[in-house]
Amino acid sequence: MTRTPADPRPLPRPAEIDLDEQGRIQVPGTRVPVPAPRVREHLERHLRIPAWASDIYVYVHGWQTAPGTATQTAARLLRHALDLRSARPGRYPGVTAGYRPWCVVVRWPSSSLPSLRGYRRIRDRAHAMSAQGAGQAPYVLAHLLGYLDDRRAHPAHPSVLANRAGQYLHLVGHSFGGRFLCEAVQRAAERPPRPPVLGWSTPRDPRQPFTVDSMLIFQMAAPRDAFLRHFPRLFPSGETLGAPLRGPLVLTHSRWDRATGFWHLRAEGAPGIGHSGAGAAPVPPFPTRLLPTDAVYPQQALDHRIVNVDAGWLYRGGRLTRLAPAGAHSDFQRAESAHLLLTLAERSR
Repeated sequence: MTRTPADPRPLPRPAEIDLDEQGRIQVPGTRVPVPAPRVREHLERHLRIPAWASDIYVYVHGWQTAPGTATQTAARLLRHALDLRSARPGRYPGVTAGYRPWCVVVRWPSSSLPSLRGYRRIRDRAHAMSAQGAGQAPYVLAHLLGYLDDRRAHPAHPSVLANRAGQYLHLVGHSFGGRFLCEAVQRAAERPPRPPVLGWSTPRDPRQPFTVDSMLIFQMAAPRDAFLRHFPRLFPSGETLGAPLRGPLVLTHSRWDRATGFWHLRAEGAPGIGHSGAGAAPVPPFPTRLLPTDAVYPQQALDHRIVNVDAGWLYRGGRLTRLAPAGAHSDFQRAESAHLLLTLAERSR
């Protein structure tokens, strides 16, 4: 694992939003669900975007993750990103004007027995929390994204060459958390000249309710053809507007991931995205490799609608954990992961 000097600046504790098994947001410190018509009011009362933040992250965890662990994981990723920028500022020229991340962690009940039965239980729960007409997770997350977009300071017009002021919105998920994020962004898609900077080639669409600048999912727990079967409206097609995703959807995978390999194979008849990458999709996934922190990602490796990032050389787990129930499923808490995350933030400028 690559280590970098610590950045002395404190990293504020992430904000936290807890969901119940129906995907309903809970009143802080209680198990009382917030009625759907009052979600917006609840967010306005309990979630304030700090004016100092340059980048807003929404992180949703995956299988077998305790609430406190989810918050720690998100904070650790951003801490690594700050350390990398501090140690090698010239490597991320897009964020020379400042990189001050702030995070909202969405937590949900994901614990189960480390077995096929346990995996199926959480898979079914994640599906139920997102099911049309029943689960409220996509509704709540879409509201959250819309609220953050409405309250953030928007970047300047794309024609500005440099020092674009504003706050950028990024989504980060792990495992089943990636499903929730895809459902939420797709739910938003159901509502009704290229900038001269090193940014994404997809222009901002004024018809969208909000715009996500990048989306990174570590070891997604979903079938390889999920973007055809479950999320077909994420990308524009014919009369379909597509989701408000301006930057790429980046997906890591590792053959040492037993949760989306061994268990996913037995639960769904085929390995998942976290093991083998996205397969058939409305747009062709572009294959690339997770890079070490001393290497720069070429623009052409990331500027695509879907990017499959092979992390098998690093996300391996220890000798003992490779054969553990989840294998390398949670082995993404690395400086190299933060390097990818920080690069996506830089290229969003």
